[in-house]
Amino acid sequence: MNTRFLIAAGLFLAALATAVGPAPAQAKSMKDCAADWKQMKATNQTGGKTYREFSKECMSGSAGPMAAPAAAPTAPAAAKPTSGRQAMIARERACGADWKADKAAGKTAGMKWPQYWSECNKRKKTEGM
Repeated sequence: MNTRFLIAAGLFLAALATAVGPAPAQAKSMKDCAADWKQMKATNQTGGKTYREFSKECMSGSAGPMAAPAAAPTAPAAAKPTSGRQAMIARERACGADWKADKAAGKTAGMKWPQYWSECNKRKKTEGM
């Protein structure tokens, strides 16, 4: 009789604990977690976590809710590429086009891109580009 009572009491307490206690967060599939990560990454809401850390939390159901999207960047932050950086990018693109044309015409004489870029960059700078 005591054994039956103890088993019944244990089952009752276990049922009571699951009914009253907080429900665990719903675990997600790998596909759902990957989609969440992609969205968080696009809005810079990862909180410094790596994908591996996030996916472990997400699939176990312990990942917190996504934070609200960040406000749009202000004008100074959006204008990060400075004029010097923009000029360098323009020179690199121009030199890339020159490299393709010279290589097709056989004018590179065994030169590799890094050497060509160095010379072309200096030349473009002196030309005022």
